[in-house]
Amino acid sequence: MKRHWSLFVTASRYALIGHARNRFAMLLVVVYIPVWIGLAYVAIPSRPAPFRLRATGEILSPPGNHLTQITGALNAVTLIAGFMMFAATFTGGAFDRRLAMAGYPRYHLVLAKLSALTLVCTAVAAYATAAAGFAWAPRQPLMLAVGLFLAALTYGALGVVFGSVLRREVEGMFAILMISILDVALQNPLSSSGSDSPVVRFLPTYGAVQASMSAAFSDAPVGEGLAIQLLWLTGAACAGLLVFRRRTRDALPARGRAGVPTPTRPPDAARQP
Repeated sequence: MKRHWSLFVTASRYALIGHARNRFAMLLVVVYIPVWIGLAYVAIPSRPAPFRLRATGEILSPPGNHLTQITGALNAVTLIAGFMMFAATFTGGAFDRRLAMAGYPRYHLVLAKLSALTLVCTAVAAYATAAAGFAWAPRQPLMLAVGLFLAALTYGALGVVFGSVLRREVEGMFAILMISILDVALQNPLSSSGSDSPVVRFLPTYGAVQASMSAAFSDAPVGEGLAIQLLWLTGAACAGLLVFRRRTRDALPARGRAGVPTPTRPPDAARQP
């Protein structure tokens, strides 16, 4: 047991060091989240923006700037978590593969990455919740933080997938950026007239958006939205585990059994009568 714990701690330390070295991501966490949420509060009009919440069926009429703050917080946490996990996977893939080929247990590597991702998403979600509630108080702040946390975890797992299958860094960054923007923008009633469309139910953060809006502007239960987001998270996590396992597999060719050579007559014996 002590050996397993030591392996896990060592792998977790390397994972956290890799995240800490990503200074641009740290800057995004500290600056981008409050700036984005603050600008939404100041620039967007505060007139009511009525919309129907699909998860509960109720009609909500929050101020437009408050609504944009919630969608902005979701967009910020998904982008940051996706970027961080993509960068860690893309730059550390060769190191993980060498460790696995040298005999380091892959289960410990996976658990360490999941632990690091959980810590990062917890900090980002708590920070975004505090920033969103600086000027007004959400109805259910804890559930709002949980919704942001699950959305960040989902995009963190997607970042692992993109970091494992894409060959260029710009491709992964562009993929995460565009998916997050389209995902959240299509569900924002202020920017999309189709936010009530059945199509949005298939977007990666549909459950988190429903849960976060319900937690921010009503006292209704958010269990359905969180359950839907857990399904997306489970699928993204399974995909990330599969590609990680494939990327860290042993690259040496399998050694087949050597065939028994057919005996040949020596040249001198062939010339004997």
